Amino acid sequence: MTTLQTPGPTLGVVGGGQLGRMLAEAAAPLGIEVIVLDPTPDCPAALVARDQLVGDFDDEAGIRELAERADVLTFEIELADQDLLERVSEETGTPVHPRPETLRTIHDKLVQKRRLREAGVPVPPFRAVDDAEDVREAIDEFGAPVMLKARTGGYDGRGNVPVESAADAADALESVAGPAMVESFVDFAREISVIAVKGDDEVATFPVGENVHEEEILRETVVPARSSEDVLESARDVAADVLEVMHGRGVYGIELFETTEGEILLNEIAPRPHNSGHWTIEGAQTSQFEQHARAVLGLPLGSTALRSPTVSTNLLGDVDEPREAELANVDRLLETPGAHLHWYGKREARPLRKMGHVTVTGDGVGTDDREELLATARKLRDAVTFE
Repeated sequence: MTTLQTPGPTLGVVGGGQLGRMLAEAAAPLGIEVIVLDPTPDCPAALVARDQLVGDFDDEAGIRELAERADVLTFEIELADQDLLERVSEETGTPVHPRPETLRTIHDKLVQKRRLREAGVPVPPFRAVDDAEDVREAIDEFGAPVMLKARTGGYDGRGNVPVESAADAADALESVAGPAMVESFVDFAREISVIAVKGDDEVATFPVGENVHEEEILRETVVPARSSEDVLESARDVAADVLEVMHGRGVYGIELFETTEGEILLNEIAPRPHNSGHWTIEGAQTSQFEQHARAVLGLPLGSTALRSPTVSTNLLGDVDEPREAELANVDRLLETPGAHLHWYGKREARPLRKMGHVTVTGDGVGTDDREELLATARKLRDAVTFE
């Protein structure tokens, strides 16, 4: 039986970006206090968290202090040092969720794909590459184009380079600048994702979302995904298989390809709340952030039921060079029924940097038509600017 008290439990979060900020916002109504560790003073989460420790994601003293002040540790960024988290957890007795071993599996995309393939999860053909000749051999094996991926550190399209021909192999590998792998290029009908959560002896999934990318960066998510029920069921089945491989409680963002033949292939996994799940704040009974707080602390999970068809769109820095973050022309957005603005509090706008997002819900604008919702979200997004 769960009992609330004041002060409530403390959740220590490695990372204080927008995910940490929204996690702290969702935790507060449950009486959960959040402390974040982030190298940027006054990071986005600092405004809503109980406290911020300033330190790098591999700062042993900082992570140790975080563990000593928290009941449970979690992370909002895969750059968290899994070995350090594991050692500090053992020495302080503060559990980490998801488990450091999951972060270790996720950290290296090649290790991740090998582990999932061993577990029977469907993945695109792939292979490790050490030099340009390996890339050329992969092109011979898989056919052109192929996708060259940095094994570690890539996000928002960084570290992912399409290679159109063998002549491009050397330049592509140089641009990745580190250990890499090659995947067969997937002929997909759409990109979809399942936000799944592992609780204390329970598992839940949110409705499948459809993701629209441009330049390898997520721009929009449409929920429910515009696909057949058979495909959506297959996506949920694959997500369930993925969770079997993951260790520890929490939310997992599971990115998938729906091929032109209606098959589901795994793209990547994020062991944390995910950009493609931001729609859940207004569009689901319980947001992915509240679910993550509940899960890692061992509380019962909330309902993942859809409130109404929902679209979210990212607000990216439409600037040519870094400048002070000022978002202009927001009146129409704020005045539109069913539209919800999320401003991340970043001090500097940079080209294509995620500065916020907008969610449009069907129950708010009075329509269940996802095309209309998407059109509305795009108009609202395109009307604002950082210029």
